[in-house]
Amino acid sequence: MSAKSHRLNRKIHFWGAIICALPVLIMIGSGVLLLLKKESDWIQPPTIKGNKGEPTLAYVDILAKAQAEPLLEVESWQDIKRLDVRPSKGVIKLQSRNGYEMQLDQQSGEVLHIDFRRSDVIEAIHDGSFFHDAAKLGLFLPASIILFALWVTGMYLFIITLQARARKRRRIGKQ
Repeated sequence: MSAKSHRLNRKIHFWGAIICALPVLIMIGSGVLLLLKKESDWIQPPTIKGNKGEPTLAYVDILAKAQAEPLLEVESWQDIKRLDVRPSKGVIKLQSRNGYEMQLDQQSGEVLHIDFRRSDVIEAIHDGSFFHDAAKLGLFLPASIILFALWVTGMYLFIITLQARARKRRRIGKQ
């Protein structure tokens, strides 16, 4: 490769690192938190086990339980983001639009646990959608592509450095 291409590669590496620094820092920080979500009750509430077996709790009962809990701010099904039925653990997890999660025994309907679920907020930060809908594709995707280019140029710089050192050792060895 020519000195011109080496210079271009170094410029890409230098400016690319500056351009994607903040989004990549956000992705790394939130990614670390997401890796720890099952280890930390603060990030994601632990799953409390209920009565195992066939789920028998009716949807109307689930909605009534959610409406009875003021933290969830549920008035109708439109206020519920997701239901997660885990028959092997005997629990139904209900997540409201405001981020709170309620866990119900799948047979008795007993409220097992209520807590704020931060993992979804962290995921939105991680992919950029937390900041603005356009940030995901307009900022975080380009930052990811630039990071990949930095990896490629960094590997290239690493390899040519090793090759240069090997050539230098061979020259010194021949003398």
